[in-house]
Amino acid sequence: MRQYRYDGALMPIPHVSRRAVTSGLSLALLFASAGAAGCGKADTAKPVARVSLEPSKKAVALGSVIDLTYKFVVAPDTKIDGDYRVFVHLNREDGTMIWNDDHELPAQFKTSAWQPGQTIEYMRTRFMPMVSYVGPATLEMGLYREDERLALEGPQASDTDSAAKAYKVNTIDLLPRSETIQVARLSGWHGVEFAPEDPTVDWQWTQKLAVLTVKNPKHDVTFYLEYDARSDVFGAQPQQVTVSVGDTKLMTFPATGRDVTLLRIPVTVAQLGTGDVAEFRIDVDRTFVPSRAFNAGTDLRELGIRVYHAAVEPR
Repeated sequence: MRQYRYDGALMPIPHVSRRAVTSGLSLALLFASAGAAGCGKADTAKPVARVSLEPSKKAVALGSVIDLTYKFVVAPDTKIDGDYRVFVHLNREDGTMIWNDDHELPAQFKTSAWQPGQTIEYMRTRFMPMVSYVGPATLEMGLYREDERLALEGPQASDTDSAAKAYKVNTIDLLPRSETIQVARLSGWHGVEFAPEDPTVDWQWTQKLAVLTVKNPKHDVTFYLEYDARSDVFGAQPQQVTVSVGDTKLMTFPATGRDVTLLRIPVTVAQLGTGDVAEFRIDVDRTFVPSRAFNAGTDLRELGIRVYHAAVEPR
């Protein structure tokens, strides 16, 4: 779990997986061709699993949402000593890495607990970063622990780098930011902040009322809100957060946890209204001032919840 220090208190920013499914599968033929040669010197280690990754979109605009479904089909007679992490690299055509989704496996699927023939499947919802590249890109992945990588079998033998134990699992096209619904943050937002340990992670704190607008798409959409909160400040009575569009209340929820949480809020075309612009509102019933809440520092801002992403996507 990653942690970022804010005003003397550690803030955890874990990767959050949204779904996990396990099932059995016959593997007699699945691994018959394992160990096919890739780039460079072929690796002779026996693959511990067949790996695949399925994106929810084959073309994704910068800044928009994508669901990534990870799947490992464990080989017969496989037993893994210890727990490994997943590395996931998105590379441009020349092999340069654009972005990564490296992460721990969900707690119930640690590699040390894998069973022969088991199917490990889970989904992660990610926001495509605002990179300087558009065009075709390749997803490659593998399992690693410190400087050690495990042998796997990729979807296609020709797409396997057996020497590096990195496996090409899919391709996507990156589209310009203009190809998605643009969200403008109007009033009620503090400035952008970055995690010193990872500058690719940024956020904005809301004030008591934060307002966003979009050009009305005139069809059903999903409003995505990724946030965390300082629930420790409010004790047994957490903040209550209300999300509205126009005059219509969409959801009210308690900000009970400090872990990053992703909400998917469905919005109908009727709720968006008939105007050219739709206005989303995030209303927090109580705020806090860091210097007073922690009896330290000089931060006198009134803070609501911390928002990492707010996006509107077609349904």
